[in-house]
Amino acid sequence: MPTDQAEAIVLRTSNIGDQDKIAVFFCREKGIVRGVAKGARKFGNRFGSSLEPLSVVRVFYYEKERRDLVTVSGCDLIESFFEIQAEPATAFLLTYFGELVEEFAPARAREEVLYRLLLSVLRCIKEGGEREFAAAYFEAWFLQVNGLLPDLAACGKCRKPLARGWLASKRDGAFCPDCAPLKRDELPPGIQDFLRWARKNPPPGACIPPFSADQLAGIRKTLQALIVYHMEREPRSLHFLKTK
Repeated sequence: MPTDQAEAIVLRTSNIGDQDKIAVFFCREKGIVRGVAKGARKFGNRFGSSLEPLSVVRVFYYEKERRDLVTVSGCDLIESFFEIQAEPATAFLLTYFGELVEEFAPARAREEVLYRLLLSVLRCIKEGGEREFAAAYFEAWFLQVNGLLPDLAACGKCRKPLARGWLASKRDGAFCPDCAPLKRDELPPGIQDFLRWARKNPPPGACIPPFSADQLAGIRKTLQALIVYHMEREPRSLHFLKTK
């Protein structure tokens, strides 16, 4: 059978049978691809460390008609992010990124911008970038790429610039103090500045973030509220992050 190949990020793996693994790959040009890596749990197997979550790999596979899972015949490691996952909080955060990508990225469809976003944030953290800043950057761009980030700079009703505002109940915009029917979810200070910064800059490496820890906490709370609303559930990995 002809073998296909793709550059991909391993989102997660799970065990199946006595010796095999199911791997979920996010491919640069082919979106989400799920496959069976036969013998991946054997001692001295040919996959080595290439199936570690969030590794960048060149995956080789073939597929049969009417099968949802491809068969993974080989996997070459291109770049590893294994070492930065030694800290549990970082490991959970990267799992959270992977869960969001798997949930929203289409199967077998190119998502170049989302792929580059995930890879750039992984490299940012690997280079010593501040974790909460990198997380907020990913969440903001993730919403933007998927068309889920509303205009938070102007009132959704009167269109006045928002010096202070509240999220709309349907998470499709925000309202000023005069137009807000319910003042329940107030926008955090600095969120417009953060979104403008994120649109113009790549994720930073080891440098001091231009936003305070308190600002980032409030910004992330709002971005996560948007993600949970559109996902219609709280990501499992986000629940674990909140308990750590």
